[in-house]
Amino acid sequence: MAKKLIDYNKYLRLDKFPLIWCPGCGDGIVLKAILRAIDQLGLDQDKVCMVSGIGCSSRTPGYVDFNTLHTTHGRALAFATGVKMARPELHVIVVTGDGDACAIGGNHFIHAARRNIDITVLLYNNWIYGMTGGQASPATPAGDRASTAPFGAIEPNFDIARLAAAAGASFVARETVAKPALMDKLIVKAITRKGFSLVELMTPCPTTYGRRNRMANPVDMVEDLKQRSVSVAKAERLGDELPDNAIVTGVFVDDESRPEYTERYARLVESLGGAPSTTSPVGAK
Repeated sequence: MAKKLIDYNKYLRLDKFPLIWCPGCGDGIVLKAILRAIDQLGLDQDKVCMVSGIGCSSRTPGYVDFNTLHTTHGRALAFATGVKMARPELHVIVVTGDGDACAIGGNHFIHAARRNIDITVLLYNNWIYGMTGGQASPATPAGDRASTAPFGAIEPNFDIARLAAAAGASFVARETVAKPALMDKLIVKAITRKGFSLVELMTPCPTTYGRRNRMANPVDMVEDLKQRSVSVAKAERLGDELPDNAIVTGVFVDDESRPEYTERYARLVESLGGAPSTTSPVGAK
């Protein structure tokens, strides 16, 4: 069977091109994976709302022809929560980075997962603040260099996928740009699952991260991601023998049994007889 050809142009704001991403950046690979997933699902572009904060990843909404919000640093999930509460029928997709989501926006990230609000988070993890100065992020591996860690980061880095799982997300997965077809599948699953969904997407930053850490060749960086990838099942079999630098990929959580936040809120409003009043627990000041 011939593979379906996708008209990417219909999903893009071509007047915003060329892209600002550096040569070798993996963010363009992620962008195409997102568009393939949306095309596969046949989503109405007017029913998709893409929200971002600040950073390389957060430039994505500027290039796509959906409802889009390019918001303030770390606040993408706060804006997205408001959109979902006001328009629960929309497919709300947040694109964010490891610094945007887990440092400046860390509290929003944890509590959006805890609430289990029906938002899909596509988190581009390049281990650094790529656009805003090359500072170390919560995902920078210990020992790696950044502008704020010229001799190497000394802090342990977050395992972002497992952080989301511990906070209560209903779907959590991780994949690298070395395997774009698998990214497509995980993004499709994340969008279709009810509740808070996270796909952590490992993507190279050859300019800000690679140059500082002597890995500036983007082809080598993608190959490195591929070689270090270990499936969830294999990682469980290896146990303590799992290499320290392994990137565990696949699905960590897939559980729709937890109640979704906007549905719970709607039921509460209905039980109160309609819109919240100023004397009700919901409308109280």
